[in-house]
Amino acid sequence: MNCGVVTDIGKVRDINEDNYCIILEDIKLFIVADGMGGHNGGEVASQIAIDAMKEHLSKYLQDEKEDESIKGIIYEAFNRANKEICRRSNEDSECDGMGTTATLALCSNNKMYIGHIGDSRGYIIKDGAIEQVTQDHSLVAELLRKGSISEREAMKHPQKNVITKALGTDQQVKADIFLIEFNQSDILVLCTDGLSNFVDKYEIEKTVLEIDDCQKSCEKLVELANERGGYDNITVIIIKNNTELEG
Repeated sequence: MNCGVVTDIGKVRDINEDNYCIILEDIKLFIVADGMGGHNGGEVASQIAIDAMKEHLSKYLQDEKEDESIKGIIYEAFNRANKEICRRSNEDSECDGMGTTATLALCSNNKMYIGHIGDSRGYIIKDGAIEQVTQDHSLVAELLRKGSISEREAMKHPQKNVITKALGTDQQVKADIFLIEFNQSDILVLCTDGLSNFVDKYEIEKTVLEIDDCQKSCEKLVELANERGGYDNITVIIIKNNTELEG
């Protein structure tokens, strides 16, 4: 398995509120998180989410092989992260109202377990075709699902940053947890909306398939987002399954 990652402040923001995680040891774990709110609170929220989920998964996964048990552990990792962010918000006035998106991928036995909340995204490329595997928790996504607007209109919609679900914004959260096959030659792309708002999925597909090196693909995608204004922080992870995975 090969992977690449880039996180970039973009052209407008003063700080980078995105965070990410890559673990390729006992567990194969990938997370992107896009923080928001408070005085530098977004940066804090996204880091808390990464740390809490990483700690929980490293502690409880161990030799777990059952699909439903693994999904349950991921689900609880999101709950743990949510509680930690809420606790920090209550204790620190500068972090009041902070929250974060989080999209997680855990690889095991040619399977990819996905955990997701917010409007960061996971895409899978199989047999040369890209598909968005996560569902945005946002106002614009709801309009798109209802057929009220087109995909192109969604990318430029004035309310595209209105999120309907995130970590830290409510005491109780319900993350999306599901399982997909991750076979040899499949490619997974995780990204924050700083990429997906400015580079559509077909451009992502074209870039990833044309550039064999995962790191260079990430760099090219971030370059495209910055060329189009770089109005947000940008984070992208690309994971390519070049060999049969072992647990």
